[in-house]
Amino acid sequence: MTRNYLFENIQILEGSKMKSRKETVLIKSGVIKAFGKKALKKAEIMGIKPQKASNMLLAPCLVDPHSFLESPFKAKVEDIFTLIKKAKYAGYGQLGLLPRSELWRDQIESIIPLKAINSKVLLHLWGGFSLGGKGVSLSRHTNLLQNGAIGLADDDFIPPIELLKQGFSLGEMKDSPILIAPRDKSLQAGGMSRQSVEALRAGWPPDPIESECLPLSQLLELHKQYPQIALRLMNISTSEGVEILKNSYSKPMATVMWWHLATDNSNLSPFDIGWGVTPSLGSPKDRASLIKGLEDNVLTAISVTSTPADDSETKQPANKRKKGISGHNLVLPLLWDVLVRKSGWKVEKLWEKISFGPSQFLNQAEEKLSLESNRWLLFDPEKKWVQSSKDNHLSSATNQPIRDKKICGQVIDCGLIN
Repeated sequence: MTRNYLFENIQILEGSKMKSRKETVLIKSGVIKAFGKKALKKAEIMGIKPQKASNMLLAPCLVDPHSFLESPFKAKVEDIFTLIKKAKYAGYGQLGLLPRSELWRDQIESIIPLKAINSKVLLHLWGGFSLGGKGVSLSRHTNLLQNGAIGLADDDFIPPIELLKQGFSLGEMKDSPILIAPRDKSLQAGGMSRQSVEALRAGWPPDPIESECLPLSQLLELHKQYPQIALRLMNISTSEGVEILKNSYSKPMATVMWWHLATDNSNLSPFDIGWGVTPSLGSPKDRASLIKGLEDNVLTAISVTSTPADDSETKQPANKRKKGISGHNLVLPLLWDVLVRKSGWKVEKLWEKISFGPSQFLNQAEEKLSLESNRWLLFDPEKKWVQSSKDNHLSSATNQPIRDKKICGQVIDCGLIN
């Protein structure tokens, strides 16, 4: 797909803490060759003609701090290779993979095969904090971190506080990030949506705000006792959660799932695939607070938290199917609409939350545009398209929202595509 481009007067964003600007850019065989007048001179020698790009954006690749991939090598729906392909077409250059798997990534034997994959999309593996994600006993933290894990995580709910204290006291993780989800399954009690009139109309059992706020308060109190631990919080989802984090003594980095920014429980039909996510979808107030939390840097990064599933799952009733949605290719178009087009964000702020902030969250180098590099994406915010399962760069996952509906904005190309 990658071609030769000469863009005149295209908007570019080179990296973090930089302003976007209009510039001339030459790309040859997917590699950035020159900017400005040098680009024009080299393009003339190479016989590359200029293309219109006044509405487009050339920017660094996106970064997903955490998603699930439960069957990396033997999957009916999505394996590591289809995920990498899908990520490239969506403009993602880095993926964080959570430890939940058929072979839980709590031992080096489950880490090494993934680390051995040669990929332009950088893979960052979260090692299991507890064995099997059961919250009973600790994994060998030092072994995991010395053999390819970038940090430690558990499942998508909080493990017992005593086990966290035990791990924090041992301190084997040193300055590696520890990712914990502030969600109490017992308090959630099978709830499908945050309490609201809309959720009641749809007939979903409510998920009380306490299922997030109580474990969040526990984690922040624990962090006060162990401030040297690089605690990360997975997917804050409520207005109350944002307020607690804003007023906390220790302010650990925190993510929010993209779908909680793109929609809320007031504008989905009862049959929409988007109801079944973890954490539960919130109200319009929650959504507004999450956006404000990102604006005020209370929240650090936007996650994809992809959880691919097939027809056998998605055709189940919403309250019985496996929780989660997929769709890396939807994230930038829908967030551009919500945050840039409707909320007035600058492109710099959006990239802070979908690229640079996620890199910091993972303790990894930030993406940037540079000469002789293929780590770029080309985005057209005005391009209209319809998501279809016929697209050959998508996996066979059927739990993607916004099916067969017109979407405005699309990643046109990415330098990582072969």
